[in-house]
Amino acid sequence: MTLKGASVPITLLSTRATTSIGAWNVKTMYEAGKAAQVSAEMHRYNITLLGLSKTRWLQARQTRLGTGELLLYSGHEDENAAHTEGVAFMLSSTAQKALVGWEAHGPRMITASFRTKKNIKMNVIQCYAPTNGHDKESKNQFYNRLQAVLDSLKDKDVNILMGDFNAKVGSDNRGYKEVMGQHALGEINENREKFVDICRLNKLVIGGSIFAHKRIHKATWDVRVKKGADAATDHHLLTTRLKLKLKRNDTQPAGSVKYNLSLLKDQQIKAAYTLTLKNRFQVLQELITEETDVQELWHGMRDAITETCKEILRPKKHKHKDWISMDTLQKIQVRRQKKEVVNSSQTRASKAAAQAEYAQAQKEVKKSVKKDKRDFIEGLVEEAEQVAYNGNMKELYDTTKKLAGKYSKPERPVKNKQGQTITNTEEQLGRWADHFEELLNRPAPENPPNIAEAGDDIEICCTSQQR
Repeated sequence: MTLKGASVPITLLSTRATTSIGAWNVKTMYEAGKAAQVSAEMHRYNITLLGLSKTRWLQARQTRLGTGELLLYSGHEDENAAHTEGVAFMLSSTAQKALVGWEAHGPRMITASFRTKKNIKMNVIQCYAPTNGHDKESKNQFYNRLQAVLDSLKDKDVNILMGDFNAKVGSDNRGYKEVMGQHALGEINENREKFVDICRLNKLVIGGSIFAHKRIHKATWDVRVKKGADAATDHHLLTTRLKLKLKRNDTQPAGSVKYNLSLLKDQQIKAAYTLTLKNRFQVLQELITEETDVQELWHGMRDAITETCKEILRPKKHKHKDWISMDTLQKIQVRRQKKEVVNSSQTRASKAAAQAEYAQAQKEVKKSVKKDKRDFIEGLVEEAEQVAYNGNMKELYDTTKKLAGKYSKPERPVKNKQGQTITNTEEQLGRWADHFEELLNRPAPENPPNIAEAGDDIEICCTSQQR
């Protein structure tokens, strides 16, 4: 994990820190229940922003988990491509409110920008670099693209580069003292040169080489490792803390309020709603004069309906039904305990035995998760059949959406007229306004089509009687 900030107080691993950031190679997110397990560990370690590597998801999309986290991910653009590589961000509610914009850069890179309390923008780049065994062309392509992304960032911002770079920088910092310390772990490998060089070129500091932690806390391989985090991956969770607090992005529009319309099925509630709304409309009608503006009248009607819904129906509360059973959660806890035994093993024999028990526990978790998922789907199908039989189309539509999966369309970056990507929310909104103003205010065509007039008029019955 590398950091760069111009005249910005950044404190790593401080108890007074206000923002916790993590990075994790999760091996895959392309299996049932994995997102829920990663989310649970994110909550357990109180992480605000979590970068994920090797997610194996395709395309660039965003989706929201039932537990409230927002997932931004980037993978291969081809839907028929193999499920390899892939990077993502998992955002807490605090990070979501501070989000300025994000951009996908293929299956190995994704960026996101956030506002901070110091009115400084924080840019985070999550990467999954080619392994040491990849060919030079793949490595050059990755680092060239990374450099292009870094060039687009401003020096006055706080820029954080994190992820899995598959590089061991070692403890020898001769010639690189400005970017690394002497406390890194492992023997130097070939990827080290490219990684350290790009850090020196962009004045980035390798955080994990600065502090003299125990060797067990450097093993993946930078900053601080949380060995207790478990999501069935052979990589440890990597965290750092910044003395830099995120700030709500005021340009984000407030979400619309949904009211519990199902309460109108109760005749007493329906009568109360009708009477209250009728009284408000009557008061509004008495205030209407010939000088009343149409816009003013509309605002009055809107407020009358909104206030009545607030008073009678109340906002609809979203109830997340976790499909993972308590039995599976207990098995996940057992698996976590098995991992702690692996981490604390003192001999090779004991570690091998502990790893075998951990592998068996993982099999039990996967088997139980698949059963829970199957039971959840079957329950939704039965629910859909029942609401369809009752003629409740609204609930049928909602249940069908759950069965289909709630995935948003791929988000394409907004570009200005010069073809440059716009990541700032305010600039994006301005660009959309300019686009629609040009689109909807075109001059009349010079050669309009010659459309013949209609023949006989068609008689339309305007009375309630049928012919």
